[in-house]
Amino acid sequence: MEQYTSYQTLKNHSRDFHIVDIRDAVSFSYGHIPNAINLKPADAEHFAGELDKKVVLYCKDGKQSGEIAIRLSKNGIAVTSIKDGYFGYIREHSKTLIEENICEKVETSIRKKFHKTLFSRFAKAINEYDMIAPNDKIAVCISGGKDSMLMAKLFQELKRHNKFPFELVFLVMDPGYSRANREVIERNCKMLAIPAQIFETDIFENVFNIEKSPCYICARMRRGHLYNKAKELGCNKIALGHHYDDVIETILLGMLYSGQVQTMMPKLHSTNFDGMELIRPLYLLREEDIKHWRDYNDLYFIQCACKFTEQLALEKEDISNLSSKRAKVKEIIKSIKEDDPQIEGNIFKSVENVNLSTVIAYKDKDNKIHHFLDDYNE
Repeated sequence: MEQYTSYQTLKNHSRDFHIVDIRDAVSFSYGHIPNAINLKPADAEHFAGELDKKVVLYCKDGKQSGEIAIRLSKNGIAVTSIKDGYFGYIREHSKTLIEENICEKVETSIRKKFHKTLFSRFAKAINEYDMIAPNDKIAVCISGGKDSMLMAKLFQELKRHNKFPFELVFLVMDPGYSRANREVIERNCKMLAIPAQIFETDIFENVFNIEKSPCYICARMRRGHLYNKAKELGCNKIALGHHYDDVIETILLGMLYSGQVQTMMPKLHSTNFDGMELIRPLYLLREEDIKHWRDYNDLYFIQCACKFTEQLALEKEDISNLSSKRAKVKEIIKSIKEDDPQIEGNIFKSVENVNLSTVIAYKDKDNKIHHFLDDYNE
């Protein structure tokens, strides 16, 4: 039996197969082939052995799923693998979407179907938090994920209205992506007509062997490189793709794991790059609406693509451990929301409605601590 099932065969005859994704659960939840189910490799082998219908396996790059398919096929089990795995599938898929001029559909969906949930909230955040001023030159920072790609398209739509002059630079930093990840980003930018400038750094190499907080250090280094490149290009602001859900999760993360009340601010002055600001235009957008836009347009984007997570995958580790605290907070919010749909809005508002007379202590902008006993008897 042949080892591989082609993209076109899968696309045209998907109902003739059981499609099984053997990647980790976090990767699967971020994005997967339609109608696929998620099973661990050992479970997938057992699953395939009990079915009459052909099973199509896939992993990240086709190596592991291909090996399993060859072994099971030799035992007479109807199993094949997708050539080059999930990356191969989305690479071929993007070719099809480019040929179909999907960009026009994507832009129309932003103007019509998703105008209220995406563009209106994008514009509201920019206006409410005064993120853009006349003659700004903004570096729109694209990581390759769904959030930053959508942000780029929303900025392009905003530019069409052009109520006052401002410039955009679409910036992709390659911190050491694998060739497959880099290719996905490049194809998506081409497909969505985003004129991205790509520059390279060696961040992944520098943080790969750091045992304590590699993700935190990586994020700090990425931001520094983005500021530096943006300033080099004459920009005075960088835009990042953090959304509403990131904000409320950060609030709870600070309380539960750091013992402090803080939030992810909608905009910040850079402390290391004079005259530079960071803005977060997706501040009021919900993640479920971003996913809806992605799935409606049949788009696929990369997840976290660093060598650290890839190495854990090779070692059969659970990648979700890397972000277990945030994952737990997501589950807490989801659980409480079932009983009270207003809970997310209340978390968000909690850092807008701080009454300093009802807190034991707080820090001012100079990091000086003020305690309620300081003036208690006055």
